[in-house]
Amino acid sequence: MTMSQTASVTPGALWTGRGLSALIVLFMIFDGVIKPPPLDVVTQTMVQLGWPADPNVSRMLGIIGLVSTALYAVPRTSMLGAILLTAYLGGAIATHIRIGSPLFSHTLFGVYLGFILWGGLFLRNPRVRALILFNR
Repeated sequence: MTMSQTASVTPGALWTGRGLSALIVLFMIFDGVIKPPPLDVVTQTMVQLGWPADPNVSRMLGIIGLVSTALYAVPRTSMLGAILLTAYLGGAIATHIRIGSPLFSHTLFGVYLGFILWGGLFLRNPRVRALILFNR
């Protein structure tokens, strides 16, 4: 399958991809915005997850998440943003595995977000379709 064969994206797939991507962007903006200010709920959750109660750590995580989300939201850099967000979600998954969080509700939540993230990008970006080939 060449790039010209995958270049056309149907309007339905495009809007579904945009909708899925918008869900990820909105969730990650919320996640990133609550981390920089030293909110008690963020500090308490960080401690429960085994992270230090240092506001600089949550601030750094929030900034990394917001920058990665911004890269994902911009069409030209969306693939780089998707890769960075996948790494970010991988860290969240590893954190939940380490502390023994419930599997389906907490640990795999990052996997669910990753599927939505890449599914949205797959549906709206023909270059991703060209890279991820499904043999028929």
